[in-house]
Amino acid sequence: MPTDDEMLQQLHDKATRGVPLTPDEQARLEAWYARLDQAERALLAGKPSPDRLAVLHAQVQAATADLLTGSQRIQVLAAENEDLRREILHLQEQVAKHATGQPA
Repeated sequence: MPTDDEMLQQLHDKATRGVPLTPDEQARLEAWYARLDQAERALLAGKPSPDRLAVLHAQVQAATADLLTGSQRIQVLAAENEDLRREILHLQEQVAKHATGQPA
């Protein structure tokens, strides 16, 4: 059995699709909208606590540090890959010379 909130969401869905509502359904839906608006206003009016802001700031700093570390690791790997590509090319050239009988 759907909860009251689920039934109101269904009424909202019907209303947004243009399905006519009974006067009782319309009144229930408008009351629900008013409750949601009031809850949203209360949420937006509340100021985040300094502790919460400190936690969020620390999380941002940690994420930034992780990104920097990851970026540096990618740069190191890219340089190592380039060195390996050059070495492979050199070895391929030596193999080709050896296969044609030229001195390495």
